[in-house]
Amino acid sequence: MLPITSKAVSADARDRLRIADDYLERVIAGEEYLVFDGAMGTMLQAAGLEAGELPELLCLTSPDEVTAIHRRYVEAGSQAVTTNTFGANARKLGDAASVHEVFAAAVSCVRAAGARYVAADIGPTGALLAPLGTMSFDEAYNLFAEQVHAAVDAGADIILIETMADLLEMKAAVLAAKECSDLPVFATMTFGEDGRTFLGTSPRIAALMLSSLGVQALGMNCSLGPDDLRPLVDEMLEVATCPVMVQANAGLPHVEDGRTVFSVDADAYAESVAGMIEAGVRIVGGCCGTNPAYIANLADIVRDKRPHVPFARPLCSVTSAQEAVVLEGRHVATIGERINPTGKKRLKEALRTGDSDYIINEAIAQTEAGADILDVNAGLPEIDEAAVLVDLVGKIQGVTGLPLQIDSSDPAAVEAAVRVYAGKPIINSVNGKAESLETVLPVAKHYGCAVVGLTLDEGGIPPTAEERFAIAERIVRAAEAKGIPRQDVLIDCLVMAASTNQSEVVEILRAITIVKERLGVRTVLGVSNVSFGLPLREVVNATFLSAAFSAGLDMPILNPLSERYCEVVDSWRVLCGQDVGAMRYIEGYANKTAAASTTKVAAHAGSNEGGASAAEEEGLRHFVITGRRAAAGAEVERMLDAGEDPMAVIDGHLIPALDEVGARFEAGTFFLPQLMASAEAAKAGFDVIRGRSTGDAVADKGSVAVATVKGDIHDIGKNIVRMLLENYGYTVYDLGRDVEPQAVVDCVKEHDIKLVGLSALMTTTVRGMEETIALLREQAPDTKVFVGGAVLTPEYAQMVGADYYAKDAAEGARICAEVLG
Repeated sequence: MLPITSKAVSADARDRLRIADDYLERVIAGEEYLVFDGAMGTMLQAAGLEAGELPELLCLTSPDEVTAIHRRYVEAGSQAVTTNTFGANARKLGDAASVHEVFAAAVSCVRAAGARYVAADIGPTGALLAPLGTMSFDEAYNLFAEQVHAAVDAGADIILIETMADLLEMKAAVLAAKECSDLPVFATMTFGEDGRTFLGTSPRIAALMLSSLGVQALGMNCSLGPDDLRPLVDEMLEVATCPVMVQANAGLPHVEDGRTVFSVDADAYAESVAGMIEAGVRIVGGCCGTNPAYIANLADIVRDKRPHVPFARPLCSVTSAQEAVVLEGRHVATIGERINPTGKKRLKEALRTGDSDYIINEAIAQTEAGADILDVNAGLPEIDEAAVLVDLVGKIQGVTGLPLQIDSSDPAAVEAAVRVYAGKPIINSVNGKAESLETVLPVAKHYGCAVVGLTLDEGGIPPTAEERFAIAERIVRAAEAKGIPRQDVLIDCLVMAASTNQSEVVEILRAITIVKERLGVRTVLGVSNVSFGLPLREVVNATFLSAAFSAGLDMPILNPLSERYCEVVDSWRVLCGQDVGAMRYIEGYANKTAAASTTKVAAHAGSNEGGASAAEEEGLRHFVITGRRAAAGAEVERMLDAGEDPMAVIDGHLIPALDEVGARFEAGTFFLPQLMASAEAAKAGFDVIRGRSTGDAVADKGSVAVATVKGDIHDIGKNIVRMLLENYGYTVYDLGRDVEPQAVVDCVKEHDIKLVGLSALMTTTVRGMEETIALLREQAPDTKVFVGGAVLTPEYAQMVGADYYAKDAAEGARICAEVLG
């Protein structure tokens, strides 16, 4: 495995590209169309590929057959042809061949076919990244880096990263491509019928992050047919600042006369893609089910034409993997300040002792209070700040979908955290000092981050608005010189305490206005500093916040648990038009009175420590829903100590909480990270009950066997199902991947298992699923079977003889409840 390298290269070296010719350069600039090829797997299957065979190895064993397929696409009009290396990483290849051997042979096949451009194909690792899975970011990066080095050595023209469903895995692959090569990077993700990846990323979020990360083209492939992809493509086109690429499936697969066929023919496919091209898509091709006939039609559509739709204008945006905050017009967003040890003894102690549960509670409490973004600061001199920040970023992103602001004065800690962040974060901060500009801005550019610029320099914080503006202008100019668009620069004019610098308060407000009017950037402000040393601090803070909004403040950093703050923010959103029709304000305040509100404010006034306690009062159900593992375990301990029956705790609290989580997942308001965090919290409760119970005091929920079928080495979906079922309290026998049918039957017989879950990713391995089910029917007829996987549909499930079809892990849990009781 390769070591991680190139993280310290200069900004110029990071962004220099080697582009094959002038035409490809014009494609990247959005001035020409580019036609890719269609499906490789479909063509190989038609040529007699046997189920279970690694198609990438055919580049070594049958290069003439692979080259012949590439040549057919070239003859149909493909300008860029994809190498047969989708799964050619060290994890999947094992001892069968080296990555360099496969890529060298694959590139040679494409060159021999006469393709104008060779696109080195890199697919997912096949493993789930932490914290949901066991593969670390660095492990994924190293797998991708090895592939990129192999592609470069073999002479590829483009790095194509495709069919990604995990935004963090996509980031690891893009960084490997940027840091280990100077080739253009094209990056496409795959989305489900709900318009998101299985981890909850929307096309809009993917496009925002990938545009900022600096890929040369972005888009989507696989999953759905062209008509179903069209609204998702439109989402990308609205925000993408580089060419958008689409390679749709030929509809969904179904079975006719025992054969797998797709529902959209070449003419219908071309008609649908033509609409996307007219809307602004510049790079087209095909995925599963397409063949040279499809590509020939696409080539005809774009022949002798030039794109006429401009790229989207850059937006001020920050994202997680599930949520995006985009500021337009006078819209505002709040940044929760509570994960910052300054003035917070309990938080300092939590950081020193590694008590991440306390910090997670703060993140959840601020999320529930309505914050839009969370500031994360671990700045204590006695801890390893970089390591702590990296750990907190992963854990906080596991329980909340809010974007994060990475807050540190240490550039190394900032880089370590933003590198493993899923999405586009804010860096807090850079300032006007030359050293800060030279160390922080390259990090923001390389990782595609927004960055807060503090109006201070070697001379300190100036007292006047004009002097603050001069520093802000210097920061903006320096950022643009590094390639950071103005929309990603947020200026903090720095609040001073009214008790000590009273004359500067008005200057701060003037500075906000000047910065907004003259530089056209967004502004940030740590509001609560203004009241330091004064009584009734929240009254002063709220008054100053109102004035700052009027001056042009966009993103206040504040305590979202303060009701006084919330009132100002909510009412301002009505006045500036962000809360259309005042609907949210009316919903939140229709039954409140000023007196009741003031009482609440008084209870919070002057508090720097409290805040999470209000949510904690909601008990076990709330802890499970919000994914608080430690709190859930402690609450079950308390309930058992108080004499509650263990089964009453399970049936009256844990199971209803999991049911609600499942309902939110089904409704699209929870995504896989939140689902898994809730399941972990429930498991903590189950574990306490098991540890305190004897004999049959706690009913056995039953046993399930899961396996990826013979010939298939993809196990992400199976692993997610296993983890979820274990956390729901089931005993799960995980047989792994590429499992022989008899091994499944043997496990069922040995452990008297009544339910089996089978997974397959590829249409070529569905036959292995059918064989396994047939053997189970013969030797264990009482056992029920549910199936799932990317290529599976209810029709496929029926065809292979399954009892149930599970479209996702949550459905698998529901099937277990139905079958096992």
